[in-house]
Amino acid sequence: MSNKSVKNKELSVDERLELIKSVADGGEIIGEDELRTMLESGKEIVAYDGFEPSGIAHIPFGLLRAENLKIMQKAGVHFRLWLADYFAFINNKLGGDLNRIKKAGEYFIEVWKACGVDTSKVEVLWASERMDGLKYWDRVLRIAKETTLNRSMRATTIMGRKEGELQSTAQLFYPSMQVSDIFELDVDICQLGYDQRRANILGREVADKLHWKKPVIVSHHMIMGLQGIQPGADKEEIIMASKMSKSRPETAIYMHDTQKEIESKINKAYCPEKLIEGNPLFDYLRYLIFKRYDKVKIERPEKFGGNIDVNYDEIVKVYTEGKLHPLDLKKTVAKYLDEMIKPVREYFETNKKAKALYEEVKKYAITR
Repeated sequence: MSNKSVKNKELSVDERLELIKSVADGGEIIGEDELRTMLESGKEIVAYDGFEPSGIAHIPFGLLRAENLKIMQKAGVHFRLWLADYFAFINNKLGGDLNRIKKAGEYFIEVWKACGVDTSKVEVLWASERMDGLKYWDRVLRIAKETTLNRSMRATTIMGRKEGELQSTAQLFYPSMQVSDIFELDVDICQLGYDQRRANILGREVADKLHWKKPVIVSHHMIMGLQGIQPGADKEEIIMASKMSKSRPETAIYMHDTQKEIESKINKAYCPEKLIEGNPLFDYLRYLIFKRYDKVKIERPEKFGGNIDVNYDEIVKVYTEGKLHPLDLKKTVAKYLDEMIKPVREYFETNKKAKALYEEVKKYAITR
């Protein structure tokens, strides 16, 4: 199993741009020409990703976001990680208990460290520490004045809720607050999940109206739940399956799962023969495993074709042709996910502070 090599050399503008595009879902960057101009200028480029601290970390948080961060750093981008504790409070995560939310945030930092993120080279910031001044709330109100009520209602889907699921008036402030973060943090790139796209686009529109610095949007892919997306699924089922959710543990793989737990969950995953679309295992291959590895080894008896080393395009080809059985695919995906998660398990077993945080957060009931 060979990891992708990282060359120590000065990257060209095109190489840096391609690295950043590899993080974006479908390679789409909103404001790509603006980003190229920034890269050509030689100025420091700042990106951020934000999180509501809640519950135990799953692979979209621990693997996808950590790998994306490393790619952005390789492209020479300075990164700010935004622990949105007050947002989790408004969104009623962990029952709206701010002390528990902060404890979950401390645990999240340990997960990043366990995933190989050098926290001395990124800025880890807490929302609650930046929200205690008039300047912050003045900006929130200015953004809210430029946003219709209907637009704010539609944008509340960034909270992981449907438009009709608002539980309190405070949640109406959420979109304006999130847009305010872009300007509070003075970022050039919003590098959040695709589910946050509405807020980031609103940020670009507000920037035009108020003559503020307009952010570039690099929206990363949302990792699919184990239930996959079956043919004929309705809109609600597609939305639920398109994002692995910590609040649905039967559909999620966690950063603390043992090898046996990973194998058991993968064995139960939706994985019909010859089908790629809606198949969660190909989601994990494309957006997690092949972000780190050039090729994977499929191990099987000679009578079933023997061992083969394949890249992503090759594994798609042999699977759609029926030359790779779902069970062999599942064994391969489980093996590589376990290898990627193993250092995190070991970190939390040996680091006393991290272990204590994990044991504490594990007690908390996850709420939506």
